[in-house]
Amino acid sequence: HQDNLLFLWSITVSIFGIGGLLGSSGSRYLTVKYGKKKCLLCNNLLMIVAASIMGCSKIAQSFEMILIGRFMCGISAGLCAPLHLQYVGEISPRKLRGFANSTSSFFWSLGKAVGQISGQRELLGSQSLWPMLMASCGLPALVQLVFLPFFPESPPYLLMRKGDQEGCKKAIRQLWGEDHHQAEIDDIMKEKSTMKNTKILSVLELMKEQAFRWQLYMIVILTATVQLCGINAV
Repeated sequence: HQDNLLFLWSITVSIFGIGGLLGSSGSRYLTVKYGKKKCLLCNNLLMIVAASIMGCSKIAQSFEMILIGRFMCGISAGLCAPLHLQYVGEISPRKLRGFANSTSSFFWSLGKAVGQISGQRELLGSQSLWPMLMASCGLPALVQLVFLPFFPESPPYLLMRKGDQEGCKKAIRQLWGEDHHQAEIDDIMKEKSTMKNTKILSVLELMKEQAFRWQLYMIVILTATVQLCGINAV
């Protein structure tokens, strides 16, 4: 029935956001416990599995596989957004940190544009090729899965969470060269001592905290207006 088709279509579209909410909510716990590099590697595996499920949905004649794959993609994207920004920022030298973080927004936008273009009926959006389009999200995850093991764990994580000063120095030398990096290590130690005296707020505590009320309002308004600026229509 047409109403059932509309309902299934709506669920298929929106379930990505539900997965994204769950993924981003669990990102802090996972990064503290396992580290950013390990989380990114496991996240890539999750995305590849999700892409495979969606890519095989037409052969299996199962729309449920699309729902499951979209949900898993949402979880992966929700995990990846904060993980990627934190990892890139922490492994970048101080003079390139701002530039490295700004590239994330550029590639997010570029990825959306490539997806929109690839989804045209003349390309991968045709009746026969749409499974390839849905499975294409696994390609960048596969590339990262191949190359990320050659990168070290985040130096701040090694020093602040693991207490591994030698491992931190080794990671810094691998990332930034053999120069003297004691100043950067001292900065990480200062941050560690500051965090010991800082209470980490939960989402509910943050919403109740009066001191951060206006900052929270500003973030919510900015995020909401981005959705209304026409970017989705473009």
